[in-house]
Amino acid sequence: MSTQVEMHEPTQKLTFKQRLDAYEKLMRLDKPIGALLLLWPALWGLWFASPLYQRMEIVLIFVVGTVLMRSAGCVMNDYADRDIDPHVKRTAGRPLAMRVIAPKEALMLAGVLALLAFGLVLFLNKLTILLSFVALFLAITYPFTKRFFPLPQAYLGIAFGFSIPMAFAAYQNNVPPLAWWLLAGNIFWAIAYDTEYAMVDRDDDMKLNLKSSALLFGVFDVALTMLFHGLFIAVMVGIGLWLKLGLVYFLGLVLAVLLIACQFQMIKHRDRERCFKAFMNNNWVGAAVFAGLALDYYFLIPLVKY
Repeated sequence: MSTQVEMHEPTQKLTFKQRLDAYEKLMRLDKPIGALLLLWPALWGLWFASPLYQRMEIVLIFVVGTVLMRSAGCVMNDYADRDIDPHVKRTAGRPLAMRVIAPKEALMLAGVLALLAFGLVLFLNKLTILLSFVALFLAITYPFTKRFFPLPQAYLGIAFGFSIPMAFAAYQNNVPPLAWWLLAGNIFWAIAYDTEYAMVDRDDDMKLNLKSSALLFGVFDVALTMLFHGLFIAVMVGIGLWLKLGLVYFLGLVLAVLLIACQFQMIKHRDRERCFKAFMNNNWVGAAVFAGLALDYYFLIPLVKY
């Protein structure tokens, strides 16, 4: 755009309260679903890595760090999409799209959030600190993948699930095969729920020549969404059998399957509002898996060493 620089300059001076409100929207603090979808894999990783004993300082670092990095990722996403969001109905009201905040200000905010998250990681061991650089790279680069990568939802799954190997590193000072299997399961889950999200924006993404799984899958979008949900559940079942977990864990997975079945009913006609509700429903899927896992270990179900 010939007027790109001018368009990115704020159109008005904000009061302190207005600026805080704009930052809240930029960081999506008013929409916690993204933080929750990032948090559940982190909690899975922590409980699998140390099932019978949790250090609350480590749990707190991961919970607060998840919120900070999700906020930083949202800011970077809006920065990357500052020329796109004004043309998409769902995102036209975002602060950068409305020229309420300047791009350089958004970058500074993302930098501060990332530094705060890194400050927390410094309380953990060296391996976890090294892995945090990979997590930061994934968070920064993900927003740009929709421009060239036909399946950005897979990249999102890696970015949203990289807390899993970090959790194992924090407790065990290594990353065993179990962590990578759990990450693989999260990638399948992310492809499924973010395809539901992409189905909401399908028309806008097509007009703007952006990539998404909803466009890649075409008429098979509903079937493939359910397939990836199925692969996610299959991995979690396989992990449960491998570790010889108990009934409570598998009951959590049964509840997750029932929730996914409800999502099928929501997305089968591809109604935008119902697809968005299906996406939101995945918070309960993540919670069901965690509840089964945590309660199973709470009742001291016998484990095998992995």
